[in-house]
Amino acid sequence: MLLPVTVLLRRADAAVVIGAALVAKAAGAGHRRIAACLGLPDETVRGWLRRFGARAGAVREMFTVLLVDAAPSDPLLPDPRGSRFADAVAAVLAAVGAITVRWPGVVVLSPWQAASALSGGLLLAPGWPRSSINASRP
Repeated sequence: MLLPVTVLLRRADAAVVIGAALVAKAAGAGHRRIAACLGLPDETVRGWLRRFGARAGAVREMFTVLLVDAAPSDPLLPDPRGSRFADAVAAVLAAVGAITVRWPGVVVLSPWQAASALSGGLLLAPGWPRSSINASRP
């Protein structure tokens, strides 16, 4: 079964809603405030944030590799944001931005729908991404 890019595997809410929560957390908001703004249960939002935070380093690494691979020229890497969580969110958004610049008009998704597509819908799934990514160039 194919998973549409508008959702993540085993999540009832849209990728853009989950992405908004991740961006808010990266900006310093707590899960209760985020949940209230989104009109969702605290536990739901806290689960997303914990899942993403637990693998933030690997997510940042994977999307940084995608950024470097997709950039049409020398990529502009995101500056450190002060936390692994915020660094991972910045890497996701930078990679999607590079893909949009490289293939204008082809990628007509929101950044978080594109992140869903790039992760195969597995952005918050257990075991994704694999802890070791071969970033070597042939």
